[in-house]
Amino acid sequence: MTKKKSFPLRINEDVFLAMQRWSDDELRSLNAQIEFVLRKALVDSGRVKLTQKVVTELVDDVEKKS
Repeated sequence: MTKKKSFPLRINEDVFLAMQRWSDDELRSLNAQIEFVLRKALVDSGRVKLTQKVVTELVDDVEKKS
């Protein structure tokens, strides 16, 4: 199981409220929604590889160049 890290986040109030509404719509906690959005952005940018539905794995620099 992956260990979770705590991280203080300063965020614009409008962004916070929009994320809160989105998380409510998706029946997730705000924390889970932020993690979901961050993970999707990392996968979409090729910075991590999706290895399961939720778990991500760092992509090696060598692998990115292939």
